[in-house]
Amino acid sequence: MSEDRDEKTGTAGSNAMWGGRFAAGPSAIMREINASIPFDKALWRQDIAGSRAHVAMLAAQGIVTPDDAATIDEGLARIAEEYERDGVPEDWDLEDIHMTVESRLSELVGPVAGRLHTARSRNDQVATDFRLWVREASLRAEAGLEALQRALVTRAGEHADSIMPGFTHLQTAQPVTLGHHLMASYEMTKRDRSRFSDARARMDECPLGSAALAGTGFPIDREATARALGFAEPTRNSLDAVSDRDFAMDYLQAASQCAIHLSRLAEELILWASQPFGFVRLPDTLSTGSSIMPQKKNPDAAELVRGHAGRIIGCATSLMITMKGLPLAYSKDMQDDKPPVFEAAGLLDLCLAATAGMIADSEFRTDRMRQAAEMGFATATDLADWLVREADIPFREAHHITGAAVKLAESRNVALDALPLQDLQAIDARIDDRVFAALSVDASVAARASYGGTAPDEVRKRVAEARAALGMEK
Repeated sequence: MSEDRDEKTGTAGSNAMWGGRFAAGPSAIMREINASIPFDKALWRQDIAGSRAHVAMLAAQGIVTPDDAATIDEGLARIAEEYERDGVPEDWDLEDIHMTVESRLSELVGPVAGRLHTARSRNDQVATDFRLWVREASLRAEAGLEALQRALVTRAGEHADSIMPGFTHLQTAQPVTLGHHLMASYEMTKRDRSRFSDARARMDECPLGSAALAGTGFPIDREATARALGFAEPTRNSLDAVSDRDFAMDYLQAASQCAIHLSRLAEELILWASQPFGFVRLPDTLSTGSSIMPQKKNPDAAELVRGHAGRIIGCATSLMITMKGLPLAYSKDMQDDKPPVFEAAGLLDLCLAATAGMIADSEFRTDRMRQAAEMGFATATDLADWLVREADIPFREAHHITGAAVKLAESRNVALDALPLQDLQAIDARIDDRVFAALSVDASVAARASYGGTAPDEVRKRVAEARAALGMEK
């Protein structure tokens, strides 16, 4: 078998890095299955930042000369400019972003480029790059969630006293306010933000300097590189640092839970926008029409948020399954750690932006919401509570009496508070005219004034607290 010769360097094998161990170049199959540059080129900013921090530390420790370090740093800065301007070239023979950068550095500065990899392995290099990328993705998610929170809080303040039906089993249960409903989503997003924040705190350790798995014999300063890259501290165990991807799984789990919340909100918007509900008009900018039915306005953005949630959860499952059986330390399986994270992050960013846009720009049909609350016998619980409180009737008996009243109102197609007193007294003589003060949807909502309840004044308090927490103007 004849050796392949690199036309530029004359070195044996299409991958010169392995030339000392493997005489022949990789097969076409191996070349293709091994190449990660099509997706890990997304790490180029993090890779260059890590390399610049590393070479600065090597110079400070006297491991490389200041002149060599300056030459390498200038070369890396030039590469960053090229990639920013032209994008990252894909040479599958160079396998990944780390070798792509190193190869270009060699072209720019010559043999001195080889000193960059002193006291470093691709194992700790990629672990550092990936942590940096996931940290940035977490910050983007938190920013997207904050934008959504601001939209929710703003609209909740506008509709603190807008009455709508609250549902269980998708059946009208009790009247609530739209503001209360929107603030429920705010509370969910608040917990979502905390999960990303918690994940960032756990990943705030720098793997750089762990080398392949055992550390290095060079007198490196890991605290210096950690500080330079914005980490709180170096990782405490070199084997763990290059072996695990739980920081990525932390992100994906937080993303999955967030996506579930977004999907549930999207599902409600889809239902509310349908003609039988008619509770909301979604913005034209986030809707589409039908190719055949001119009257339709489809909630495509909401449906895609709902669909993307499944893909995000799938990404989390994918990485967990990849990692579950790997012995320490690095295995090539871990090359597959990045595609699901990159995919999930892109989808989540879109879902957050779309949801914030739908909440901010939708027109809520409060007249339809109120009508639905009034016609759904949503105040039945209030009647039962009144019978217990004012007539001293045991709740189970009160429940039976209320059921009879609902049946009568349903037969006449009227709301409970539209039934004449004599008809209510025919069901139970202990009912008097005081009951009507409890049967309107307005009275029902106002009565729920317990902390966290749906009473408009309580909703306004929660909105004020949220605005203060978000730093929003009053």
